[in-house]
Amino acid sequence: MPSSSSSSAPNSRVRALRVWSTKDYALAAFIFLVLFSLLLLSHFDPSANPSHSTTTTLVPFTLLRHTRALCLDGSAPAYHFHKGFGSGSRNWLIHTEGGGWCNSISSCSQRKFTHLGSSKYMEKLIPFSGILSPDPSQNPDFFNWNKVKIRYCDGASFAGHPESERASGLFFRGQAIWDAIMNELLSIGLSTAKQALLSGCSAGGLATLIHCDNFRQLLPKEATVKCLADAGFFLDEMDISGNRTMGSFYHDVVQLQGLAESLHKDCITKMEPSKCLFPSEIVKNMKTPLFLVHPAYDFWQIRNILVPQGSDPEGHWQNCRLNIRNCNANMMDKLDRHGGASLTDGGDEGKEFAQQPLLFMSCCTYPQLLLPLEQTIAESVGDWYFDREVVKRIDCSSYSCNPTCHNLDFT
Repeated sequence: MPSSSSSSAPNSRVRALRVWSTKDYALAAFIFLVLFSLLLLSHFDPSANPSHSTTTTLVPFTLLRHTRALCLDGSAPAYHFHKGFGSGSRNWLIHTEGGGWCNSISSCSQRKFTHLGSSKYMEKLIPFSGILSPDPSQNPDFFNWNKVKIRYCDGASFAGHPESERASGLFFRGQAIWDAIMNELLSIGLSTAKQALLSGCSAGGLATLIHCDNFRQLLPKEATVKCLADAGFFLDEMDISGNRTMGSFYHDVVQLQGLAESLHKDCITKMEPSKCLFPSEIVKNMKTPLFLVHPAYDFWQIRNILVPQGSDPEGHWQNCRLNIRNCNANMMDKLDRHGGASLTDGGDEGKEFAQQPLLFMSCCTYPQLLLPLEQTIAESVGDWYFDREVVKRIDCSSYSCNPTCHNLDFT
């Protein structure tokens, strides 16, 4: 264990085990259902006239039949594929789903009974929205590309290895899932791609960072290949009680599922492997062009890194955690120093973040790529990918200064 998790590590680790509690899963499910309901109303069938149709496009999932690639519970992993057309028929946009991580036998066993650990609980049909949308008015640059959403059911950002399974009754096959799905996509047209974009949100954004250079190597040398991570720049910072909860949590994830083998070799020879799971270390070794979309007030990081369960026993932060408008001046100062200022003004993590092409928005939200895309996001991603301009857009400095934000309120 590195020195950063010194004497406070036991308490920190106990707290880390609770990062994704039953309450968090319920909250995530509620958010998904709300977004799903909204998105059903906003999509259409691309086989019809795209300028007039309002029919929802629901994309079925494909189960991956592979003896080695398995979800946590041993079921087959899955992906959703929507075929490209016209000028986009040889272009590919692949999106990796997010959903946190599990860092213990207990927490991984709980995930077995959700869509985050088993394809048995996944929706068979999902709407493609945001950057996956076939609507040219919402997604002007990528609407007619081949689009894939890879479902997340391994609990370790597609980076676990079976050597760590032991007698747990769980399957740690994240890396095998990634490899098998890539092989299947290569067989149905990805191998001849002219342009490709690998994207992901949250834990899927971290997966994008981990696998970005490998994705580049799989495709033709003449292809344009880039990567995009949305709300995937997780911070190795102290929580309000002075513990490095996220550092301890990542340590347990790496140890439990054997992630070191999927992390950059130069990094793990220099430091404890769990440090190499943080984006600030991953991007130091990346060669493929990368774009970051990130909210200044990332609600997941506020609730799980800055103010995790157990760090606020007297409940001073409870109302603030539910709605950022309830935070007092002292709390807002801590929020600014945790997210906004730390990523744009200083610190090693901030330096690595600010060196990338990025869109940094002053919002209290979480992944935005699968929501109906705001014009700023759609234009920024397209401008960056197609080299129309150098994109380095940092939003206004204070919370609520951007009226376009989808700020979350859990009160």
